[in-house]
Parts: sequence; C-alpha cells; structure tokens
Amino acid sequence: MNPVWQDFLAIHGATIAAGTVQHFGDPAAELDATGQDTILCDLGQFGTLRVSGEEAQSFLQNLLSNDIREVSSTRAQLSSFNTAKGRMLATTLIWRKGDDYLLQLPRALCEPVRKKLSMYVLRAKVKITDASDEIISIGLSGANAQEMLRTQFRELPQTPLGVLCDPQGSIIRINDTRLQINTPATHAAVLWTALSQHAQPVGSACWDWLNIRSGIPVILPPTQEQFVAQMVNLELLGGVNFKKGCYPGQEIVARMQYLGKLKRRMYLAHLDYPVHPDGSDMPQAGDELFSADMEGQASGMIVNAAPAPGSGYDVLASIQTSSQQTQAVHWKSLQGEELQFLPLPYPLPNA
Repeated sequence: MNPVWQDFLAIHGATIAAGTVQHFGDPAAELDATGQDTILCDLGQFGTLRVSGEEAQSFLQNLLSNDIREVSSTRAQLSSFNTAKGRMLATTLIWRKGDDYLLQLPRALCEPVRKKLSMYVLRAKVKITDASDEIISIGLSGANAQEMLRTQFRELPQTPLGVLCDPQGSIIRINDTRLQINTPATHAAVLWTALSQHAQPVGSACWDWLNIRSGIPVILPPTQEQFVAQMVNLELLGGVNFKKGCYPGQEIVARMQYLGKLKRRMYLAHLDYPVHPDGSDMPQAGDELFSADMEGQASGMIVNAAPAPGSGYDVLASIQTSSQQTQAVHWKSLQGEELQFLPLPYPLPNA
C-alpha cells in the first residue's frame, strides 16, 4: 500500500494489516451497513499492473481469454490469464488510461503475474510495471452511490463495466449500485474526504462479500491452476471470448465449451459457522468440499469466502454439478458444516 495513503487511512480510523484495511472499528456494523446503506471501501487487497508500449494490445490479445480490442476509454473488461492447460493463473479487471492497459488483480498475485507475463515479452515493444502504489482504487456501493459521485465527477458511466475517464481518475460501473474509482494517489485523500461525509467507511472484506454476492470469482494464490474458466462461470460474466485467436489454454477452454461436458459449476452458498473476531478458522479459498457420492474424494472447492452480515460466511464454490444437485455438500469433510445454497444473480445454463 502507498505509505502516504496508508497513513491517511490510519489517521481516519482504519485498522490495517498486510497492506489491507481490516475495518474502521466495528467489523460487524460495517458488514451490516454494506447490506443496507452506502459504503466506502479502500480496495488495497487488489493491485494494478500497467502494460504499456506500442504493441501492448497485440501482446495482451495473445495471452488473455477475452478480446482485448474491446477494451477502450469507455469500456472495461473481465478476463483471465491461463496456463497452457487452460487452468487460470489470475482473473483480471482491465481498463485503459490513454494508450496503457491497466490490469487489476489481487495484490498478492501482482508480482508473480508480472514476472510470468514478462516471460512472453521477448522482443515485443511492451513494458509491464506494477502501478499499485500510483493508482488508488476506491469502491463505493449502495443506493446513493451514483448520487454521491455526481457531486465529484461531471459524468458517470451508464452501462455495466462502462468507464468514464476524468482528470481526477476513472470510474468503472460494476452495476447499478456499485462503482469503482481509480484515482492518482495525489487525489485519493481529497476524494475520500468528500465521499466519507455521506458514505460509511468499511473494511476490505465488505467489498469481497459484494463480489461474492455478485457471483464474481477472484483467483487467489491457493486457487491458482485449480479451475478452467467455465468452472467459475467466467464465460457467463463475459470474461471469455470464443471467437478471438489463440492464447494459452484456448484449446482447452473452447473444447470444454463446445465438445466436452462441463462437470463443475460455481455456486453461491452460506456457511452458518461462527465468525471468530481474529478471523481464525474461517472458510478460505482453496478449502475442499465433500459429499457422500464422491467416496472420500473432494466434490468441490471454495473459490472465495467472506463474513456475511448477521452471521456466518458467504462463499463461492466450484462443485461437481451432480453432487450439488443431489447431495448435501460439506466444508472440509463429510462431518463439516453443510453449505446452504443461495441463488446467483445470473442464471446457470441447464440449471
């Protein structure tokens, strides 16, 4: 985290650990506000890679699952970076600033992914740098989010993943009630001060919970190389383009779409498990799930998990469809807590 920005947040009540805002004094109340009111959140759990140079577009086009040519000054995009076997190394939110492409992904993956992408540069006129401390990303969510932002920006994007660029930064519309502002570190404090007068500051886990409830998967270090895109519904979110040219893992992803039978899907579920104040023994990305039909083998894996308002945890879980449809699914073992499935905000094919 940018040290000046970290000091600013700490002065304004943030408890910060490992570069991520944990809370502003009352995690339970902040979660409740996330479900009911308008909240403001530093997105320091994510970092940003900048890909620049005259061949940046063709470079990314050859490496990512989506059609990078569709990213513009007014349009952002979800995508993934995969192994040759189609297993995801990272999911990314991509937007443009001038001629540069900005890739947002978990901060813990920024340096490993930067190194991996750099292996493909060779003689291409491309430069990949970590811009995480230059660009501060702030989340605003709630019924009044758009109204609040209109006091700071002359316009707002009107469509999902629409982008509006402004001298103060760029705004990405996630949905009707959730927006992300990417602003230079020099302007972040001014913007936060203005927005926090009408929105409640909350910890980063609150934004993670919003992603989970929106059915948006985020690949983390424990889940790298665990899933093909369709296993976490990435193609349903527009994160895969099946008409573009080759990229690592493209043949596997396309075969699963057109020739194979997809055996796993990602589901939204709740675990009614006590939330520990120190976060210990909570469901984690990479935890295995079990059902009686799999004879001791795991039938699924948690993709993302976060404390839920009220009690327990909400999770996104990639599970064998046959197990999800016919069996009770349990966390960590057949004796573990049972997942209580909830409807996703988008339909699953053949569900």
